[in-house]
Amino acid sequence: MTARPRASLRRVLEDLGSTVLDVAVSPGDLDAEVTGVHIYDPLDEPLLQEGALVLAVGVDSAERIRALLDAAGPAAGVVVKQPVEVDEPLRAKVLETGVAVLGLTRAASWAQVAALLRSLLAELRGEGDLAEPGEPPPDGLFSLANAVCALLDAPVTIEDRSSRVLAYSERQEEADPGRVATVLGRQVPERYRRMLEEGGVFRRLYQSREPIYIELDDEGINRAAVAVRSGDEILGSIWAAVREPLSEQRRRALADAAKIVALQLLRQRAGADTSRRLRADLLSTVLAGGREAAEAAGRLGVASERLCVLAAQLTEEAYDDDAARLEGDRQRFCDALALHVGAIHPKAAAALVGSVAYAVLPLLAGGQEETRAVRVAESFLTRVGPRHAANIGVGRLAADLTEVARSRADADRALRVLRARGASGKAAGYTSVHFEALLLQLSDLVRAEKQAPTGPYERLLAYDAEHGSELVATLRAYLDAFGDVNAAAARVHVHANTFRYRLKRLAEIGGLDLADPDARLGVMLQMRIFGR
Repeated sequence: MTARPRASLRRVLEDLGSTVLDVAVSPGDLDAEVTGVHIYDPLDEPLLQEGALVLAVGVDSAERIRALLDAAGPAAGVVVKQPVEVDEPLRAKVLETGVAVLGLTRAASWAQVAALLRSLLAELRGEGDLAEPGEPPPDGLFSLANAVCALLDAPVTIEDRSSRVLAYSERQEEADPGRVATVLGRQVPERYRRMLEEGGVFRRLYQSREPIYIELDDEGINRAAVAVRSGDEILGSIWAAVREPLSEQRRRALADAAKIVALQLLRQRAGADTSRRLRADLLSTVLAGGREAAEAAGRLGVASERLCVLAAQLTEEAYDDDAARLEGDRQRFCDALALHVGAIHPKAAAALVGSVAYAVLPLLAGGQEETRAVRVAESFLTRVGPRHAANIGVGRLAADLTEVARSRADADRALRVLRARGASGKAAGYTSVHFEALLLQLSDLVRAEKQAPTGPYERLLAYDAEHGSELVATLRAYLDAFGDVNAAAARVHVHANTFRYRLKRLAEIGGLDLADPDARLGVMLQMRIFGR
């Protein structure tokens, strides 16, 4: 059985480089294993797994860093924004706890560094938790980027077709501000991308099977780049910041490196597909709540108590039957949801099951768990709103894995209510839409049994159909106005006396006693269920 690859703190720092992270105070060696990323919130009880890298948002003084080190327990390191205030008591506390303090460049956002670290850890571990038994972990793209950097003696990025950074080498501090912004944002800034497009650089790059040289004039250090191909398919590109054209030997090295990167990207694509399918299967097992749920939760690394299920789905009307774009956006949407809930709790998980992205979110005790989970969902929708229109249903709290299936059913029903409303960008907890969900379930039963309107409602529908009258609309206005004749008459734009006459006629024709609360409830339910 292959051992899980180990991501040491030293290796993380070497791969990220001093452009992003630097050591402020070290307990000595940096061999502690980094097992995950945790975003610190002073309002929440810290639930730190051993080896966590703690992103200390808002912690800006030596005193507060010392207090966090006391609470960090088994963490591998604490990250604070530069400049880091370091005094002798802090140095002593680092030696006492064995937890390193790292400084993050002020130009980076916490979201950026969280994404960078999670991506790097996944590379270093080779997705160890979900790898096939007996399969060795693949060499990471970050390692390949460093190897190409050594061959070319220049800092390197590996990018996909959309100019998103998949990996980068060390020595990025030697490049220009454009490269630094690219590394921090994991994306070539729009200004530089537009400049390359208008200059025909991408066209040259993708038409050539050899490296090309790009002069950037006053925009920074020049670039050498090569397309990464699999046959005729463009997978991405490699970019090196260089001050002069490459020698023939270095050109050959860059061209050969592109072939190795292509193999790695293909392996990762296949592995990611397998990993996603496995995660979806495991999460489906957890959501079913059967005998195998505990084992599946263990393999996923998710919590087994105090869980809320979130059911998130894109609103598909905006895709105009573009199935390929919809499927791609579904997966990106699910990946974003997984990142969001993972930042909140290290034992959360998300996966795409069919067309719905499900997340299992552990919650600390404190009451109003469903409300808190809805706030998490609303925060996520606010973040992704410009890119993805979606709705999220939130289930009731599950005390343990045996209740997760119920929470999942709750979330599905809440999501269905939002779809029935025609909502977009909304989140709802099951308890807040309970009655609407019950009506939809009752409608399902009526359709399944092919039932039809009966009693007074049936007679009023038949009379309207035969005579072209509006008795059903009159009755609906009356019930919606809680029996206020004047308000109901205004709603249907008739005089109050005319409305009273119609009300008397519909009571006679339908045989409906409007003074009987059960009769009113019965006809109201039929109106809602049959929707006529």
